[in-house]
Amino acid sequence: MKLTLGFSPCPNDTFIFDALVNNKIDTEGLVFEPVLEDVETLNQWALEGKLDITKLSFPAFFQSIEHYTLLDAGSALGKGVGPLLVSKEKMDVSALSRSHTIALPGANTTANLVFSFAYPSLQQKKFMRFSEIEDAVLNGEADLGVIIHENRFTYEQKGLHKVADLGEYWENTMKTPIPLGGIAIKQEIKRSPALKVNALIVKSLQHAFAQYPQVSDYVKSHSQSMSEEVMRKHIDLYVNDYSLSLGKVGKKAILTMYATYEEFNSSNADVSVEELF
Repeated sequence: MKLTLGFSPCPNDTFIFDALVNNKIDTEGLVFEPVLEDVETLNQWALEGKLDITKLSFPAFFQSIEHYTLLDAGSALGKGVGPLLVSKEKMDVSALSRSHTIALPGANTTANLVFSFAYPSLQQKKFMRFSEIEDAVLNGEADLGVIIHENRFTYEQKGLHKVADLGEYWENTMKTPIPLGGIAIKQEIKRSPALKVNALIVKSLQHAFAQYPQVSDYVKSHSQSMSEEVMRKHIDLYVNDYSLSLGKVGKKAILTMYATYEEFNSSNADVSVEELF
């Protein structure tokens, strides 16, 4: 059985899926065709039902629950892992106004949802690839930017300043870890192979953990602009016990975010827990 598998080239994703897609573990008769793209492209493809298995932001998953089921393994969530709001000049949150333009990494991203949750009155948004946001703020294309992934380790070196930690705001307000992204599988794929895929993701991640802190050539090849130190910081931040299994706490966090998503999108959809997981 051949399955398309979409994930980002960021170190946390390549770390998780390296063994799975590069035959470092027994895939038990399943063949995975990796498709590496930025998260917002994967989000858009999820809305179209393009891939069999895909990494996606949780707001994109909430829009795709008629077609996809969330796997228990492979997710990115936790504490201290959320997006950051940054500016070119030092700025206090009290100075934020409706006239400010905000660069964000995509309409369907968790970053956009959490920013909207924290600052619902700020509507002047510019959506762009996550790796372009720092430069957009530096060159004045946007007044502020919401950064994710490895950019949280590099923004200070580029002369940017943190205005707010949006993940911290979410955690303090909602009293849950912040869910960033998960791995979803098409509902048309039967339960038995879906469970096998989940188990293989766990096995792939365990293989990666067993080699760590060594960073594999596969991870390095997709992170050429990063130092190994930044790669490890990225992996340490975004890959944790929730990546092996969501558990009760992780599932509660996702349900909490789903309720917030519903509020912002004025949806009356009656979705059960079983439809999400």
